[in-house]
Amino acid sequence: MLVNKKTTKRIAMTNVQTWRLSMVAILSVIFLFLAIILAVSLGPINIPFSETVGILLNKLRISLGIMHNEQPTIVITEVRLPRVLVAALVGAALGVSGAAMQGLFRNPLVEPGYVGVSSGGALGAVCAIFFGWTKISSWFLPGAAFLGALVAILVVLSIWSINSQRNIVTLLLLGIGINSFFSALMNIMIAASKNEQELRSIVYWLQGGLEARTWGHVTLIFFPILIGCIILCLFGRDLNMMLLGDEQASSSGVNVKATRYIVLILASFITGSAVAVSGIIGFVGLIVPHIMRFIIGPDHRLLLPISAIGGAIFLILADLISRLIIQPIVLQVGVICAIIGAPLFIMLILRTNKGMNAT
Repeated sequence: MLVNKKTTKRIAMTNVQTWRLSMVAILSVIFLFLAIILAVSLGPINIPFSETVGILLNKLRISLGIMHNEQPTIVITEVRLPRVLVAALVGAALGVSGAAMQGLFRNPLVEPGYVGVSSGGALGAVCAIFFGWTKISSWFLPGAAFLGALVAILVVLSIWSINSQRNIVTLLLLGIGINSFFSALMNIMIAASKNEQELRSIVYWLQGGLEARTWGHVTLIFFPILIGCIILCLFGRDLNMMLLGDEQASSSGVNVKATRYIVLILASFITGSAVAVSGIIGFVGLIVPHIMRFIIGPDHRLLLPISAIGGAIFLILADLISRLIIQPIVLQVGVICAIIGAPLFIMLILRTNKGMNAT
């Protein structure tokens, strides 16, 4: 009888937990759609929500038999919607990458940029602007940024693989060193800029922004980020095991070395894809996973996909604030993320230190 009571209690707790997590997932998707509708409705030209929904349904080939004016249709479908979708994809990439990296390093204060990916992408973009490659084609900018991010992670992993102490702390320190080196190279190019327009373009890109994003940018990053996020989410169980330590994970059947390389490469790949069209946007991959972990717990099987949705919502709303806060001036979304993220980051550090002191 005692065993039956314990079993019944365990099943009841599991059911409650499953129901709670299901509600979190459903609410996250609902909030994502609401954020998209809000972001494409508001701006210098405000469009009623009902009309926005109708236009979006028409875009999805779902006709309600209602005719819409040409101006709001163009504003939504050709100006705001591509920008919002780019924000959602970039936010999802940074959110899921941050959750994966924090699990891999077993540290909630880590984000994708710490292993040199963001600075590598930034260096590639700065090179494209400085050497005039963007005059050949505007697509040289995202292309160079992605290539720079890829080179950065390959350099870090190559140095780490030949090092005698291949622990996760060494990898993080190598990333910090590469960040400093790339930042120095970028500062040289900024100092040697030939004209004010070139300098403004470099600084503007380094601040992170989503201005003038088109359907071409959506197409460019949609499949890399979507496929990368899906594959990364499949490593949720392995990341859970690795939280217990490498020995415990190995005894549970996890190939620690292979998993570490694959997760790092995947996280770097989707972060590089995001940086290629948005510039450097900080704090999303740091703050969002921590908030989601506080809401749903540390299980990476759920934390990774929820962090992707949370990152998309966070960046969509941050971009909306950047467009509305001091109209008609549009701030860089990277600036807004820093204004929101920096205080939260400080609170996170204080909370972590408080927990360590209590222990």
